[in-house]
Amino acid sequence: MLYAAVAVRSFRRFSTYRTATLAGVFTNSVFGVIYSYAYLALWHQRPDAGGYDATDAVTYVWLGQALLMTIALWGGGTTDDLAERIRTGDVAIDLYRPVGLIGWYLAGDLGRAVYHVLARGVLPTILGLVLFDIALPASPLAGAWFVVSLALAVVTSFAIRFLVACTAFWLLDQSGMRMLSGVLAIFLSGMTLPLVIFPEPLRSIALALPWASYLQTPADIWLGHRHGAGILAGLALQVLWAAVLMAVCRAVLAAATRKVVVQGG
Repeated sequence: MLYAAVAVRSFRRFSTYRTATLAGVFTNSVFGVIYSYAYLALWHQRPDAGGYDATDAVTYVWLGQALLMTIALWGGGTTDDLAERIRTGDVAIDLYRPVGLIGWYLAGDLGRAVYHVLARGVLPTILGLVLFDIALPASPLAGAWFVVSLALAVVTSFAIRFLVACTAFWLLDQSGMRMLSGVLAIFLSGMTLPLVIFPEPLRSIALALPWASYLQTPADIWLGHRHGAGILAGLALQVLWAAVLMAVCRAVLAAATRKVVVQGG
């Protein structure tokens, strides 16, 4: 119940920024239109690139714009709050709470993600449906698997962002590591181009890395390019990376609290 309350309060917190949300929806929609025409031009030259057709490609664009803030591709959310509290020393208060630090911030980030998928995910997707011929999940079951995959994507993203925030224990500021993490996420999540059109062996390497969970895996489930065992294999890889990264988060946090003097006291 405690974590649910934290998630609800985080949802309410982010829902107060209505003007920023509307500006974000507008920006995502503009980029969705631009990228759609760019992808249509590319698929006109290569109609079966990566096993996608033009409809798949345009759908992929709008899924990316819809999920951009949900997965916090460039960072942000509760992990930025954590990094700032580490810098100021206020994290000492968090460590004294009778609740796990990771669970507290994860619950808050899940509340943030739910808000963004509803506020900045649904509207661009509807606009994509109006302006372009985009695909919907083939069945309610496929839609349900997509939701599961998206939840795992948020957890994986949180774990990576949490590790980046924890570098502030040693570096005092996460800015450089956040920028590096954002560059890797943009390229290796498939946000720049679908990973399925990468040349081998880069394609196989990228698909095996945790960033593929951000967009490529949920998108392939939505588009119907994963079926049956393929869906389970994709979800299993997401679960594996989420579990491994969360374990690393616990290890890094333990090392920090044992060895690092919190700034500010």
